Amino acid sequence: MDAYGNLWAFDKSYCSDPDLVLELKNLIVIFADTLQGYGYPVNRLFDLLFEIRDQYNETLLKKWALVFREIFELDNYSPIPVETEEEYKSVVNRFPFHDAEIEKQAFPKKLPMSQSVPQIYVQVKEFIYASLKFSESLHRSWTEIDDMLRKSTNLLLTRTLSGCLQNLIKKPHIGLTELVQIIINTTHLEQACKYLEDFITNITNVSPETVHTTRLYGLSTFKDARHAAEGEIYSKLNQKIDEFIQLADYDWGMPESDGQASGYLMDLINFLRSTFQVFTHLPGKVAQTACMSACKHLSTSLMQMLLDSELKQISMGAVQQFNLDVIQCELFASSEPVPGFQGDTLQLAFIDLRQLLDLFMVWDWSTYLADYGQPTSKYLRVNPSTALALLEKMKDTSKKNNIFSQFRKNDRDKQKLIETVVKQLRSLVNGMSQHS
Repeated sequence: MDAYGNLWAFDKSYCSDPDLVLELKNLIVIFADTLQGYGYPVNRLFDLLFEIRDQYNETLLKKWALVFREIFELDNYSPIPVETEEEYKSVVNRFPFHDAEIEKQAFPKKLPMSQSVPQIYVQVKEFIYASLKFSESLHRSWTEIDDMLRKSTNLLLTRTLSGCLQNLIKKPHIGLTELVQIIINTTHLEQACKYLEDFITNITNVSPETVHTTRLYGLSTFKDARHAAEGEIYSKLNQKIDEFIQLADYDWGMPESDGQASGYLMDLINFLRSTFQVFTHLPGKVAQTACMSACKHLSTSLMQMLLDSELKQISMGAVQQFNLDVIQCELFASSEPVPGFQGDTLQLAFIDLRQLLDLFMVWDWSTYLADYGQPTSKYLRVNPSTALALLEKMKDTSKKNNIFSQFRKNDRDKQKLIETVVKQLRSLVNGMSQHS
């Protein structure tokens, strides 16, 4: 018997073709049945078959990894167009899709998933058939065969398909539109898992309610892939925002604003608006999270630009120009680019910038200092260190350019006022650092 084991140990490292492994299994079964007919014990031969079965499943998984990869590479990540009733039936006969609203629509129409979804579903069923082939003639109960099928299908879903999906999501050519389609696709594949359960049950006639029945873990595979795709959407959106921000070209010493928002900012807003229109097919919370994440990232990026340590001087005109751009951000947030936000939730992403700019535009230091620390303060979101950093940048320009026209008559008093505010802000900052 050791000779059989050694032969298989040698063979399995080279055999990557499931059909060859299947042929080997069939030969061993015929040999075992013949020996058993002559009264010889064949238990060890069947033990060898179980070892070969594991190898057979491994070769199947490798083969289907290539199949899945090719399906994903050839997909166009667009909803499936159906021109006629025949085309519609051709899809729903391969994949369990039911949507009363879409069924009512006249032809031509589009199904929400892309072409890879029915193809993947069909291939999972083909894998189950291929896995079943090994169990034939092994003299095993249908309960054991059911368990084997479910376990091998779980490996296909949680290891092979999951790995292919994760690799797909990380590919550089997969953009925002494709990621949105992948999220929609995984939602439909997740919903189809119960039909795969039924498919195995119909083959084995083993009730899924049986105590020892293994469940399919496809739900976790598709949820994980969806979460990964969502994460990629958030990071890709932020990357695009960064690309637009890099195009910003402020004249930080300008005497007055241009009277209209900056070109780069309007281009960025237009990009976000068109992007979120694509998100209308996404689950509500994903679209909302992406929108909130983008607004927060934009707000943080603008604040960092204003407080950049490399930026030494800012004129009041530049602050006014910056304010016009932030107003456009607020208008975008209030236009409900994605439905489902309560009240001004999205606008609050820009609240830190708004309060900081209001403080400087109105030059409302007496109110800020008097109300500091009060929960009802008009400038509650303005940190003293932030206010100080910006005021230091403006202090230098006011000395050089005398751009505060309202203070021209008593510029000396103005300088004293700035020095006084700077001292008070420093004392607040020092107080904060001592408390922390």
